Amino acid sequence: MAGFGSPHITAQGTGRRIAIVGAQWYPEVTDQMVDRARAALTDSGVADITVVRVPGTFELPVTCRRLAERFDAMIALGVVVRGGTPHFDYVCEAATMGLTQVAVDTGVPIGFGVLTCDNEQQALDRAGLPDSTEDKGYEAAIAVLATLDAIDAVTA
Repeated sequence: MAGFGSPHITAQGTGRRIAIVGAQWYPEVTDQMVDRARAALTDSGVADITVVRVPGTFELPVTCRRLAERFDAMIALGVVVRGGTPHFDYVCEAATMGLTQVAVDTGVPIGFGVLTCDNEQQALDRAGLPDSTEDKGYEAAIAVLATLDAIDAVTA
């Protein structure tokens, strides 16, 4: 969800079991995103929250795949900052395609909170810090809860 044009979404998380899977690169950003995702879940009534930290964004898909059987949903959080090599493109594509594949193959929603930024300031601006303009960890958590609500509404 982008800042401009983003919907106002509310969701109910009571009784849900949610995993937050956060990369460790750029800890000022990722630690804050994990904290903000946890805050969103708590604000929405989720009591069963598990946090798993992985080395980097590339490791998010395989970790989510292994956790999918144990949770109602997951939130994948990471940061990739563009550098001078194609590494950025490979990691971003692998994470995006891998998380998509996990969600589709397992039917377990994944809140996508992977920041793909041109520089560190863009990541800080989206981290949910006191002076940030966006709060992507919180948004990813609310989005995944709203997805669960939408699925439940049509499958109940």
